[in-house]
Amino acid sequence: MTSYSILDKIEYPSDLKNLTQDELYTLAEEIRGYILSTISSVGGHLASNLGTVELSVVLHYVYDSPYDKIVWDVGHQSYAHKILTGRKSKISTIRKFGGIAGFPKCEESEYDAFGVGHSSTSISAALGMAIANKIKGKDSNVVAVIGDGAMTAGLAFEGLNNAGWLQSNLLVILNDNEMSISENVGAIRKYFSSILAGRFYNTVKGTANKALDLIPPMRKFAHKIEEHVKGMIMPSTFFEELGFNYIGPIDGHDIEQLLDTLKKIKQLSGPQFLHIVTKKGYGYKLAENSPIEYHGVSKFNPCEGIQQSIKNNTLTYTQVFGKWLCDIAAKDSSFVAITPAMREGSGMVEYANKYPDRFFDVGIAEQHSLTFAAGLSTQGIKVVVAIYSTFLQRGYDQLIHDIALQNLPVILAVDRAGIVGADGPTHTGSFDLSFIRCIPNMVIMVPSNENECYQMLMSAYKMNRPTMVRYPKSLGIGIPINENPECLEIGKGEIIRQGKNIALLVFGTLLKEAKLVSEELNATLCNMRFLSPLDTELLQEIIKEHKYIVTIEENVVEGGAGSACNEFLVKLNQSYSILNLGIVDGFVTHGDQAVLLNQQGLDRQGILKSIQRRWENLNEV
Repeated sequence: MTSYSILDKIEYPSDLKNLTQDELYTLAEEIRGYILSTISSVGGHLASNLGTVELSVVLHYVYDSPYDKIVWDVGHQSYAHKILTGRKSKISTIRKFGGIAGFPKCEESEYDAFGVGHSSTSISAALGMAIANKIKGKDSNVVAVIGDGAMTAGLAFEGLNNAGWLQSNLLVILNDNEMSISENVGAIRKYFSSILAGRFYNTVKGTANKALDLIPPMRKFAHKIEEHVKGMIMPSTFFEELGFNYIGPIDGHDIEQLLDTLKKIKQLSGPQFLHIVTKKGYGYKLAENSPIEYHGVSKFNPCEGIQQSIKNNTLTYTQVFGKWLCDIAAKDSSFVAITPAMREGSGMVEYANKYPDRFFDVGIAEQHSLTFAAGLSTQGIKVVVAIYSTFLQRGYDQLIHDIALQNLPVILAVDRAGIVGADGPTHTGSFDLSFIRCIPNMVIMVPSNENECYQMLMSAYKMNRPTMVRYPKSLGIGIPINENPECLEIGKGEIIRQGKNIALLVFGTLLKEAKLVSEELNATLCNMRFLSPLDTELLQEIIKEHKYIVTIEENVVEGGAGSACNEFLVKLNQSYSILNLGIVDGFVTHGDQAVLLNQQGLDRQGILKSIQRRWENLNEV
């Protein structure tokens, strides 16, 4: 086991206080090495965490957490923070079932001031804490660390706007590495680049002031000129106009500069904005050169770097979507695809390379992505929005008012539906069936395999209604793709297996597990395919011929597909016995997908046990 001269002595931030500046440099290097060796062994977010080591060290050196509050945003840049706050020995368990979370989590540590898994929440949350300090007469410092593209989201600017107006004691640190998961996009990225170019202004200003001090009348004249030139060369006036004192940009890997700056800022009152520049993957050349590839990694040898894995002929659902994108774009020259900063995660890289003029990465701006799509759709453009299930939650109002209310044929390709695994509750798609099925005009399709996913996407393209196809983060089951599928009839499921007395109604990819159960129980198996509109004819047929009904979905039970079946059956005013199976354990923790499905009772064994427990006399049926 590797030993570290400084890191081995550090358990909590208080242990940092007596270190010298040289020792802080050594500590930063040791933390970086520890992150690289550990994460390359167990997997996790790598490049983003290598870039925030010095910042984490200096923040905990200057401030007194947990009394002082440090809010991390986005959460996947907080590993060094976790190492310094009592969780060093647990980093090897990160994102594993029973281990520590990959993001800040309040229940895990008092040093995690705010739970976060998505982005752009830090300024608003930190402002709330600053106002609470004022109300309670508390002198705690509050720091929001925002980075990895999080400044592209509207929520960040809403927070900035309010913070500048309220003039509370708050420090916002922008960790500017020109990246989110993909490259940063949009005018905000361009703006920050112009600030970096403005280093020329800082240099000129510093040199000129020394000279002008010798000639007081000239200094007053130069100050007037400076105010006009400043906006052209160093456009930090944007933040100043919002009410912040802007400082920077400074080198986020220079501990001496960070120390000096943060110590001075700590003495200031009112809202402060510190702009630091870091390199994603810093200190590990392979990650520096390929920060996207090294953003989230599986186990690899750091001496060799990430190696190309042996190609698996079975496609993931994400790859199926990527294939469908390219196939449609080849046939339709006006077809457009949009994503809120998830080009790689949503399988859009090939499409973006082939059709750059019809690919739009709008940054971390889910709300905008949906209304942007709606605007395109009003002009006859066929458009798909590729979005994760949990990120769709942010665009709920736009989905209702801008798409569904106007009945616009926008396609939602909803990835990461159901249990996602290591990323935990902030990324688990537990709720989309529940919160989407109540929206009028929406068609909701849930494929049971990769070929059906392709078929549903093709069917959605040909529909003239707002449509959602939701699929998990997993491999398919090995069924080849039919590239010329027939369109599905809207709202029609199918019977896969005919049995007796028991009927399993499956919504989505748990059909594979349910098929094994149906064979053991000689049960009828139905692939429902649609949640909205629900196949009520099939449902009526099933309840006439079966004594027990079981609905199965990878979504919360409350308000989900099973609830839709319950609601319809109540309308029939008939007696029936029904069991709804789905996600029931509140927010699903992090861990391996298979382990979590087992925990939720959604694997073969769990489904079978739930049925047998509900109807103990099944053996007599």
